[in-house]
Amino acid sequence: MNDFVYNNPVKVYFGKDQLQHLGSEVSKFGKRVLLTYGGGSIKKTGLYDRVMEVLKASGLEVFEMSGIEPNPRIETVRRGAGMCKEHEIDVILAVGGGSTIDCSKWIAAGACVDFDPWDFFGKNVVVEKALPLVTILTLAATGSEMNMGGVISNLETKQKMGRASVHLFPKVSFLDPTLTYTVNQYQTACGSADIMSHIMETYFNPNESMYMIDSFMEGMMRTVIKYAPIAYNEPENYEARANLMWAGSWGISPLPRTFQKHAWSCHPMEHELSAFYDITHGLGLAIITPKWMRYCLSEENVDRYVQFGVNVFGIDATLEPMEIAYTAIEMLEDFLYNQLHLADTFTKIDIGDEDFEAMAYKACGGNSIKGFVELDKEDIEAIYRMCL
Repeated sequence: MNDFVYNNPVKVYFGKDQLQHLGSEVSKFGKRVLLTYGGGSIKKTGLYDRVMEVLKASGLEVFEMSGIEPNPRIETVRRGAGMCKEHEIDVILAVGGGSTIDCSKWIAAGACVDFDPWDFFGKNVVVEKALPLVTILTLAATGSEMNMGGVISNLETKQKMGRASVHLFPKVSFLDPTLTYTVNQYQTACGSADIMSHIMETYFNPNESMYMIDSFMEGMMRTVIKYAPIAYNEPENYEARANLMWAGSWGISPLPRTFQKHAWSCHPMEHELSAFYDITHGLGLAIITPKWMRYCLSEENVDRYVQFGVNVFGIDATLEPMEIAYTAIEMLEDFLYNQLHLADTFTKIDIGDEDFEAMAYKACGGNSIKGFVELDKEDIEAIYRMCL
């Protein structure tokens, strides 16, 4: 059994009335606040006014940066980092989903350096310092509110890259499930697919695991499968929204990944998809994941599929292993495509095969993805073609 180090320093306020603590928590880090958010939905829902009221009542000076994209771009990181330097910002408050939080993490890092923030990605420069970050989550999906990673796109180079650093953990995150009531059906479905993929990327592990960790991941996957359709059909169902939100936070947190030794496969394949076509991340994962599972299945790894099918979907354990494996994949497809109504092929979202070779090369870094099953460029192209 592998040794590991566990560290998750994020303080979480979970529930309906927790924003009352926002002013006191933000004030711990200074007086000058950069408020970051996306396209302005927080103004339509009234959340913006609530946040500003609390911040001003606490005597905080607020500067604003809006317009963070669904696939946040390096230009936006540069703009935010410049604002932090210009206004001598003490703390960043990110209000939104994973894109806003991811972007804000790299703004926090970029504000502390004199070089181009893309160097953190393109040159793999190590983060040594970042401004403190507080988050208010409005979409259950990426888990960025409780982890140390963030993904940024560079449309000029057609790259979408994720990096992580202990300096990027939020200091405090506010998780109020009622703030996700206004998330539409499509984004609820995409967010749920993203949560499911985060857990599965870790669960399908070629190395040893731990019964406790496996059981934890299986429970989270059952939670998403149970509550995502309810949230889809009943957007103001608090129980459903709360379960999805908490599963999203834990799904990609350090806890399930304590035994993570292998690379993820579906995420790098999808990152190239959204880098080239700027599609919703969760949708890309929903299309790719079942095809990846079919491509990777073999007699050597079927036991993991059996455990997944029996413990997550409740398939009869007395069936033949391969039957269980294929049934599990079919039940995952039913969940994604019939219950959450997501597209099941690239063709349905107007993506052809013209970029597959370039995407596959970038996904594996010109070598291979050493994941659940090692995949080289030709393997990745084959999976993309299964998605047509």
